[in-house]
Amino acid sequence: MKTNFFSKSTILKKFLVFNLIVFLVIGILTYLYLNEIKPNLVKNKSDEHSRIISNTSDHIKRLNIEFTKESATEFLLSTRFLFQNLDRVQIYDSKINLLADTDTLDLAQDAFVVSQSVEETQIDEPEQNKEASESFKKIKTGNFNTKNYVQEYSKKNKINKLVVTENINNNFYVITINSVEINKKLKGYIIVSEIANDILVAVDERKNFILRTVFSVAIVILIFSVFLNKYILKPIRSLVLYTKAIKEKDIKIKKHEKYLLRKDEVGQLSRSLNEMTEDLYKRISVAETFSSDLAHEIRNPLTSLKGASEVLNDTSDNEKRQKLIKVISHDVERIERLITDYTQMLKDEASLSRAKMKKIDIISVVNSVVEDFNSDLINSNKNIQIKINNSKLNGLKLNVLGAEGKLEQILANLLDNAISFSPPASRISVTYDLKKENVQLIVEDEGPGFNEKNIDKIFNRFYSNRPEKFGEHSGLGLNIVKNIIELHGGSILASNNSGNKKGARIEVLLPIYK
Repeated sequence: MKTNFFSKSTILKKFLVFNLIVFLVIGILTYLYLNEIKPNLVKNKSDEHSRIISNTSDHIKRLNIEFTKESATEFLLSTRFLFQNLDRVQIYDSKINLLADTDTLDLAQDAFVVSQSVEETQIDEPEQNKEASESFKKIKTGNFNTKNYVQEYSKKNKINKLVVTENINNNFYVITINSVEINKKLKGYIIVSEIANDILVAVDERKNFILRTVFSVAIVILIFSVFLNKYILKPIRSLVLYTKAIKEKDIKIKKHEKYLLRKDEVGQLSRSLNEMTEDLYKRISVAETFSSDLAHEIRNPLTSLKGASEVLNDTSDNEKRQKLIKVISHDVERIERLITDYTQMLKDEASLSRAKMKKIDIISVVNSVVEDFNSDLINSNKNIQIKINNSKLNGLKLNVLGAEGKLEQILANLLDNAISFSPPASRISVTYDLKKENVQLIVEDEGPGFNEKNIDKIFNRFYSNRPEKFGEHSGLGLNIVKNIIELHGGSILASNNSGNKKGARIEVLLPIYK
């Protein structure tokens, strides 16, 4: 099965590849943009030349200027204000003969004047200096041949202007050529030449700006990539390795521990993952222990059941057979009770983990549960009464944060346990009160109480000190109560009633919710 690059690559690789693609796209667009800058600037410059040429043509037509050298030169002098910002203006006749050229004129006090033919020659001037002087003059005046451009323009019979760009003497020239027609008859050509180094400067400035921007963005992306890899991706990889180690049951991986102290989201994720892992191992340990205990508890009645059934086949004595049948019935009841309570306990733990905690009035829960039990006791003719003691509260409400169904289950299990060990015509008292920052709930009966020296053992799973009643008690009831109370942040304590008063006393403390 083939997979593409992105499905197997890391986030960092995807990030770098994505930025590389973006850079390539930006680079192509930048290249196209830079290629369009120079032509646009040249076009703008040539449009200015075209306006000057158009104005010059209008003046020639209006003044009826003849296309002769004298007239053209005089015209250039008289219309010098049109060419103040230009480097060179030339006028050719229709036969491509040069009539006038501003390079043959001198600019003095912002006016064109005819160059004087007087030349001063220094005595004994070296020949090398003369050549250098001539070369300098040529560069200064920008003297270059434009006749070829005019010939090219005339051969093509262009109606529109001709724009030429040339690098001459380390200068960038924009040259615009257009024809002059009078009464639809070609009279000549006007050529405007201007040094446009500002175009090159503008293009270079844009190139440099883009290069600096690209370099800065690349540095930022590089720094961000290092930061992303060190502070985000590397911790995530460590957490992934940690989860894989858990899956493969390899507990040697501890690379995630250094991220537990971080205060950011990675630290929160590390702590959450660590807590989930510890809780998972705890649940696994509890499940393994519980399964082992359950198997042990079921094995005892099964052994007894097997022995009784084998003896039953070989016994003809009716009285003995009745005893064996009673043993078998008792063992079946024990097994059924174990399985029922175990199943209920698993359901309770699962539902409690999904239950939404809310503000619960413990007084209404106690009143509701006690009322239901009293109704059942009246119907069962056990002559046992459950009484509520709440004289100390004076109308004060007791609220806790929890799941209402589970709080009802706590009291129901305690009352069910108390009823099963209470003699006929006895009383069970339920007392609720406020003790410091906790809601106190006490259930007392008049039964035999606890015989154990260490009473806390009664909260262990499958513990019961009354084997003859084991069919009614699987040993899970108080353990379930203890788990529910601890999940609500509370505690439970068992003791015998003090003084001459017989019976057991169970005290539950739950944090009050204000």
